[in-house]
Order: sequence, then structure tokens, then C-alpha cells
Amino acid sequence: MKILTILETGNLMGLVIMIIGAIILAALFFSLIVTVVTKIIYERKGDRKFTKKQFIQTMLICLLICGLISGYICGGNF
Repeated sequence: MKILTILETGNLMGLVIMIIGAIILAALFFSLIVTVVTKIIYERKGDRKFTKKQFIQTMLICLLICGLISGYICGGNF
């Protein structure tokens, strides 16, 4: 008997969408935590202000790094 992958069993698209959604939510949460820690460290010294633009840029960079790591892990480069 042939071993079936999760997509070949049929009608499991909802499960796949939930897994992808969980990965995206985890990446957003991790990026938010990293960005808040970066903001605290940046504003600790002196009178510097972490602007909204810097916050968004830091979050996007962290999300891109999370996406690269996730793509490498889930891509099957073993």
C-alpha cells in the first residue's frame, strides 16, 4: 500500500489553512515581542525616540526573517 501525504488524502484544505494561519500568527507574535524589546533597548539610552516608522520597519524585517526561517524549515531542504 502506498503512503499518502496529507494533501493526497483529500478534503483537508481546512487543516492546511489552519496550520499556515498558526505559523503566520506565531511569526506576528514573535515579531511584535522582538520589536517591543528593541524599542525598550533603543529608548533606554538618552532622549532618543523610537518612531512609528522605525517600529513598522523593525517589525517587517523581523517578519521577513521569520518567513525565511519558516520557508527553510518547511521547504524540505534536508
